[in-house]
Amino acid sequence: MTLKVYETEQGTWTVLRIHGELDLVSSPVVRQSVHGAVAEGRHDVILDLSGVLFCDSSGVGVLIASRRLMKSCGGRLRIVLPARGAVDGSHVNKVLGALGVRRLFDVYPDSDAATDDECRPLSA
Repeated sequence: MTLKVYETEQGTWTVLRIHGELDLVSSPVVRQSVHGAVAEGRHDVILDLSGVLFCDSSGVGVLIASRRLMKSCGGRLRIVLPARGAVDGSHVNKVLGALGVRRLFDVYPDSDAATDDECRPLSA
C-alpha cells in the first residue's frame, strides 16, 4: 500500500493528512512534508493520522523527528490519532504507547479540536 499526504490549511495551522502505511519505505515522505512546511515558514503543524493503517518504528521515528524539528524552530506539532484512538486503542496509539513515547505528543481526536487552542489534548 502506498502512502499519501494531503496538505491543507486550517486557520494558522498546516494540516498534513496521512493515508496508508507509515513504515521504513514511506516515512521519508512524511518527513519531507513536515520539512517543506517549515521551510515555507509554517511552524504550526498537525499530523492527522486518521488514515494510517499501520505504523512501525520508522514511522514513530519520523513523528519524534518532526516533534524535535518543530520545537527547534519555535513551532508546535499536534497529532490526530485515528478515530477513537485514545479511547479504544488504535494501532498507532498502541505502537506509541508500547514504545513509551505517547506522552511526548499533544494528541487530539480530530483536526477541529487540534486547531482550537481552547481544547486540551487527550490524556496519554
